[in-house]
Amino acid sequence: MLPELLKQLEQERALGKKLVFTNGCFDILHRGHATYLRAARNLGDVLIVGLNADASVRRLKGSERPINCEDDRAYLLESLACVDYIVVFAEDTPYELLSTIKPDILVKGGDYTLENVVGREFAHEVVLIDFVAGYSTTATIHKLQSVDENG
Repeated sequence: MLPELLKQLEQERALGKKLVFTNGCFDILHRGHATYLRAARNLGDVLIVGLNADASVRRLKGSERPINCEDDRAYLLESLACVDYIVVFAEDTPYELLSTIKPDILVKGGDYTLENVVGREFAHEVVLIDFVAGYSTTATIHKLQSVDENG
């Protein structure tokens, strides 16, 4: 899968397109994710989303996660017009993936600082995008659990 993606990205570069990369779990897709992904896509011509594999999500978020399996998460992300390519990675960070893709722009959420962005040395530019207030997968899960507990 990665070799095929790299060939496609090589063609995009040959056409002079600017490649943007971001990554995440995207477990329960919500408005905050869609806003973030649109903003990332608007920074360039092609948006590549690195998607944490299920095992990676479990290591990062706990044994109860992900709520949605990687195939379903990838399917939903692929349905967004702003997302051009999806690549699932098994590691906890996209460091190896970034060392191979070498995007023009690496995008992360506003909870990061430039110094904390993994793989920043492989991108020409790093951009931090603020989150949309009130939207969080963890908050959504807590809300659902509260409804379940309180009827």
